[in-house]
Amino acid sequence: MKLGIIGLSQSGKSTVFEALTKSKSAITHKGEDRISTIKVPDSRIDILSEMYQPQKTIYAQVEYFLPGTGSTKINQTKEQSVWTAIRECDALIHVIRNPTGTGFDKTTPYEDFRNLEQELILADLIVVEKRLERIELDHKRGKKTDPREHTLLIECRKSLENEIPLRRSAELTSARELKGFTLLSAKPMLVLFNNDEENNGMPEVNSLTDRENCQVIRGKLEQELAQMSTDEAAEFLKEFDISESAMNRVIRGSYDILGLISFFTIGKDEVRAWTIKIGTQALDAAEVIHSDIKKGFIRAEILPYDDLMEAGTYADARKKGTVRLEGKTYEVRDGDIINFRFNV
Repeated sequence: MKLGIIGLSQSGKSTVFEALTKSKSAITHKGEDRISTIKVPDSRIDILSEMYQPQKTIYAQVEYFLPGTGSTKINQTKEQSVWTAIRECDALIHVIRNPTGTGFDKTTPYEDFRNLEQELILADLIVVEKRLERIELDHKRGKKTDPREHTLLIECRKSLENEIPLRRSAELTSARELKGFTLLSAKPMLVLFNNDEENNGMPEVNSLTDRENCQVIRGKLEQELAQMSTDEAAEFLKEFDISESAMNRVIRGSYDILGLISFFTIGKDEVRAWTIKIGTQALDAAEVIHSDIKKGFIRAEILPYDDLMEAGTYADARKKGTVRLEGKTYEVRDGDIINFRFNV
């Protein structure tokens, strides 16, 4: 899972990236792309690891990408390689500047959101119109075209011309025929309002919070927190009366906007979280671990995490009847502990 960090100039994109990834400030590498993979915090994995004391504990992971141009323009030809990389991301994090303390210029968070949103929409409209022109040209030349693709692109154009991002339409975002276009406004988005240290409130943004996944962070504070030791961070959180780092919420939010869940495998050798889409069936979840498990799939032994916690041990959960066998079409749920039975 890869998320691209976007935002207008001075919005705090680098600060957010460094807070999320616990990386050092890259003053000497200014202008370069930055990418980092980090673990998704999950207290369930922490507890399972304490129970089983495995040789390895492996969390789900998320990758953050920060383009290095500093440009706010999506469709500038000289920055094509950067925005191609953004197009390859699975989702977007839109950082919006919102300091309100003494000494800061007046902020316009809603207008800032709309400005960059319109850039995304315009970039997509250019792609859609070019493809429609090509389809119509091929049709005139007698070449076979896909009527379904044409219909979907017409719907895209209608939405974009009305300044409606494509992520508003489940039909358009899920359409197989449109996947290859990697349309920017179709990507799931998490909006981050980057507040100053003294302010943890949501800004006045009309009804934006009803339409978008929005969170507030205090970027500079979180950046400092990310560079501290565990003990220093705990003291820091206590001093500022913070129950949890906002960055943990952002990371989990990144996971959520993509419709992802985790199932677990447990044992003395390894406790591990595996990432799948909501609605994934047991047979396909098996393939995430190894193609041979899918090929030789017999049954999936399922124990929900909460049932294990209630029982205390796997053996006690089995006695209570909460461990069950499921077939290929079972829809895996978040927190399922699975032991796949297979024969190759």
